Amino acid sequence: MSLFFKPRPWFLFVALACAAMLAYGLYVQHMLFIDPCPLCVFQRLAFIWIGAVALLATIHNPRGIGRRVYGGLLILGAAAGLTVSVRHLWLQSLPAEQVPDCGMGLNYMLETLPFTQVLAEVFRGSGECAEVDWVFLGLSMPGWTFLWYLAFAAGTIFVLLKAKAARV
Repeated sequence: MSLFFKPRPWFLFVALACAAMLAYGLYVQHMLFIDPCPLCVFQRLAFIWIGAVALLATIHNPRGIGRRVYGGLLILGAAAGLTVSVRHLWLQSLPAEQVPDCGMGLNYMLETLPFTQVLAEVFRGSGECAEVDWVFLGLSMPGWTFLWYLAFAAGTIFVLLKAKAARV
């Protein structure tokens, strides 16, 4: 089995990739002065979750059920990120007249509303989430995050199935 398709190197790759993407997100925010919208913040949280789980799996290097638990937690984070990025992409695809009005800022909502209501407001979306401020190779940032979440989930499933078949 190729070294990359073993669980520990895979989890290390995922942790490092998440750290790199979070660092780039901070660069875009603080150096290019493109502030993240509420949906971008939730996508960052998904990358933090995935990266933390992958780092713990790398350090712990479990076998059997432990490996599946880490894999399941990583896939859960990727599924959450996929959900948010799909919603974000949908908002970006709306015609200008259908884009929701800009609402309260995320910090203000977190200070004044219950968390469940904050989640509902964020997923309803706002005008700032529909803006496309950054594009690379024809994809906006939520498009790229969607691909990364998908790659992390599919890659984790593939690696864990290969490890189970090889009994590594």
